[in-house]
Amino acid sequence: MAEKAKTTTGKGQATPTRKEREAANRRPLVGEKTKEAKKQSKEQMAAERKVAREGMMRGEEKYLPLRDRGPQKKMARDIVDARFNLGEMILPAMFIFLIATTIDVYAVQLASLIVMWILFAGVVADALIISRKVERELSAKFGYGKLERGLRW
Repeated sequence: MAEKAKTTTGKGQATPTRKEREAANRRPLVGEKTKEAKKQSKEQMAAERKVAREGMMRGEEKYLPLRDRGPQKKMARDIVDARFNLGEMILPAMFIFLIATTIDVYAVQLASLIVMWILFAGVVADALIISRKVERELSAKFGYGKLERGLRW
């Protein structure tokens, strides 16, 4: 009669403890780096950010966010940047407004508040005017039905 094959029961080794399994799974997410490698990586990232920022300031398509790319968006930026906007006066006006509110004279505070509300209304009107201008000029160049979304604002 043929001999029976010798079968082993069990795994042949002890079940690893939870502590051992967690230790085996623990590893660095990116990889171990030396201090010099970390420093070099930081410097490289800073250089890349600087190049990207300079490219964005020049208006290079490659460095612009996806929402700002394209010929229509470029033309809209050029139209807006070509003229003075009333919104540019908000920050200096707010500074003057803050100083005026510290003056303990009711007439000065009331006048500065009225001027600020008039300025805000002017900024809204200016934004509406320039958005209409952008839409009109882009429609003339690209056709009314072919305008991208979000060009007015």
